[in-house]
Amino acid sequence: MRYRLVIFDWDGTLMDSAARIVACMQAAARDAGWGRLEEAAVRDIIGLGLPEAIDRLCPGIDAERFELLRSRYAHHFVEGDRTPMSFFDDVEAGIATLREHPSRRLAVATGKSRRGLDRIFRESGSGSWFHASRTADETRSKPHPQMLEELLVELDVAVEEAVMVGDTEYDLEMARALGMDRVAVTWGVHAAERLAVSHPVYTARAVTELFDWLNR
Repeated sequence: MRYRLVIFDWDGTLMDSAARIVACMQAAARDAGWGRLEEAAVRDIIGLGLPEAIDRLCPGIDAERFELLRSRYAHHFVEGDRTPMSFFDDVEAGIATLREHPSRRLAVATGKSRRGLDRIFRESGSGSWFHASRTADETRSKPHPQMLEELLVELDVAVEEAVMVGDTEYDLEMARALGMDRVAVTWGVHAAERLAVSHPVYTARAVTELFDWLNR
């Protein structure tokens, strides 16, 4: 077994949720009176914690408008928007193959909030797949490696026995900061050329490729 611990990003890696995130962020910006946010700009910040994402999208935003935009994003994501979200094809089957190894641990490291991740765990029935998880509001946002450090301690796994799987430079750079192996996936929001700068040990261009490699 190559790795004792496989850590996954969520949005853009396991779940096809970018369109929902973009639509909700654009609607929240309009509600807050900020104006139009370009789709490419919103896709670029997927993976960051929400406060860090807003700061990057809306430089110089005042505190009142910041809070309004944040609350409106949460409203649209939970209640106001119905853009479909689902796991990428073959993700559920792939996770099942990893779970066949009783000594292997699976975890999530995401820019979502704890409340948001727990909600999607419940809605998708996927919470039992993972032995641990960390969110941006309970540690520090990517690309800071704190959430990975905490997962290693919680699951008692050495850094060389773990791998981070993600679709953004934020995922790969937080792993790189620890000297952790990292795998890039190209079906998410950042292009393969951008991911290559972080020197992944492998780049998967299809979900089946990813799980075949992890199980090799």
